Amino acid sequence: MDGEKTILLTQEAYDKMKEELEHREGEYREEITERIAAARAEGDLSENGGYHAAREEQGKNEGRINELTVKLRNAKILQAPKAGLVGNGSVVTLDLAGREMTYVLGSRDIAVATDYDVISPESPIGAAIDGAKQGDTVSYTAPNGREISVTIKEAKPLE
Repeated sequence: MDGEKTILLTQEAYDKMKEELEHREGEYREEITERIAAARAEGDLSENGGYHAAREEQGKNEGRINELTVKLRNAKILQAPKAGLVGNGSVVTLDLAGREMTYVLGSRDIAVATDYDVISPESPIGAAIDGAKQGDTVSYTAPNGREISVTIKEAKPLE
């Protein structure tokens, strides 16, 4: 596990990733194997587009299986902070230059279980709001070098 990063997930995101892994390891893998076998039965493989497409799909599926396996192995179910505090797993409504936007603060992998856009805690805005409280105004330096202020209108746990 050296060098592998802990993945913070909600229980729902963890369950969806586990469900996807089971599907890819089971019926989807079998479906691809059947397509490869059917294409092989057609004869000459050098010009068999169906065979090559199925083999490519098989490679993509196995890669995703490996990715999901590592993420689930390194997953930690996060406990979002209570309402009013911003942290991993918080749904945060921000006032950014007069525009109100709502995000979830956390790993991009949480996106499988929510309709909200996700802000990484490692991003400039994510680092600025992480640990702040509802009502706080914080600032961060945007990639273009501008200093931007943002007000936390609401913070609540992702459900």
